[in-house]
Amino acid sequence: MDPSEVEFLAEKEFVKIIPNFSLDKIYLIGGDLGPFNPGLSADVPVWLALNLKQRQKCRILPPEWMDVEKLEEMRELERKEDAFTPAPSPYYMELTKLLLNHASDNIPKADEIRTLVKDIWDTRVAKLRLSADSFIRQQEAHAQLDNLTLMEINTIREFLLGSLNCMYKLRSNLQPGATKGQFGDY
Repeated sequence: MDPSEVEFLAEKEFVKIIPNFSLDKIYLIGGDLGPFNPGLSADVPVWLALNLKQRQKCRILPPEWMDVEKLEEMRELERKEDAFTPAPSPYYMELTKLLLNHASDNIPKADEIRTLVKDIWDTRVAKLRLSADSFIRQQEAHAQLDNLTLMEINTIREFLLGSLNCMYKLRSNLQPGATKGQFGDY
């Protein structure tokens, strides 16, 4: 799975909007949305919120976790803990990117939020790299990935798969490049 696919999944997350139009309930395969009334909030998927925002049909409300004080607390907790703390959202990085790139005028303190989310991301990725390094050095056979997001796993995937493949070859007494076994490269 590449980052664009993870972003596609993130677009299915729901956010609140304040529409400036009226429309009865709409029936979609993924579920019913609406009704939409001017000034009354409605929950919609991110893809629809961004589309409506682009056409100047709504104002997007930031998710609850997208608040400077909450993000500062999360950043400090992430820095203090050795293990991964629960992420603010399963798609926090992707949602931040999407919402701040397309609706930053609707999000108070957008620049501070962007910086805080980047700090949280950097801290988590550094922990992930240290964990992966420790995993490889200790020649473990499996790992538990609690509290990691799909994008975080995606960033370390190639390195980890390559390392595990090399470890398998070494344990099987195969030389790199020889593929005599039935498993070869996978």
